[in-house]
Amino acid sequence: MKKTTLVLSILLGVAYLISCTRVPITGRRQVNLIVESEMINMSLTEYGKFLAENPPLPATDPRVQMVQRIGNNIKTAVEKYLIDNKQEKRFAGFEWEFNVVADDNTINAWCMPGGKVVVYTGILPVTQDEASLAVVMGHEIAHAIARHGNERMSQGLMINAGGAVLGTVLTEKPQLARDIFLQSYGIGSTLGMLSYSRNHETEADKLGLVFMAMAGYDPQSAIGFWQRMSQNGGAAPPELLSTHPSDETRITTLKEFMPQALKYYKPKA
Repeated sequence: MKKTTLVLSILLGVAYLISCTRVPITGRRQVNLIVESEMINMSLTEYGKFLAENPPLPATDPRVQMVQRIGNNIKTAVEKYLIDNKQEKRFAGFEWEFNVVADDNTINAWCMPGGKVVVYTGILPVTQDEASLAVVMGHEIAHAIARHGNERMSQGLMINAGGAVLGTVLTEKPQLARDIFLQSYGIGSTLGMLSYSRNHETEADKLGLVFMAMAGYDPQSAIGFWQRMSQNGGAAPPELLSTHPSDETRITTLKEFMPQALKYYKPKA
């Protein structure tokens, strides 16, 4: 028994060393036990299913053009930063897409692995302008670049599948694997875990400020946007706020981090 425990401990230690990486900019150590290419493959399938059930608005719609313009500006800036800092593996295999879904009752947006982004029309009256929409998109893109979903899905497999590898769960329990995946990105599932931890949300807030600043959007617009978001919550906060720190904590954290984000800010000409 002791020998078995020792072997397991060694194997876990090796797995930790192999899978341990640092998140760009924040430098936080993270452990992702799932190969990112597997996450991206699942993303391609689930993103296609979602769009089939929720047809996106056409490319001629001004709202779509705005979302795609902001998304491509942030994507270009983030990829350049990662290449310059020899972290291009963070977006290896990404095939960026920016779509808008007509759902005025949902104040939300999300980004799957591989850069698959959806923005709901319900959030646009709250963003009000391009800089505030860049706050949202920078935040969601940050989740993908930081691989927060991989971390959450790794935890989900540990909790719900006894630590089984993803390939095994996909074969033996495909619905469970799908539920864990969708839940890990805040899209909804039958599981009860929160989509992201508050630490992940705070990290995405910080990275998002930097990413939008790199793309030429004033990160200071984040304060007003999140204040408006809190006012739209009422008794039941918007889905985008469901796992975030309290409004007061978030805004305080954003203000404290703002000088760092402003170092990356170069206004668009």
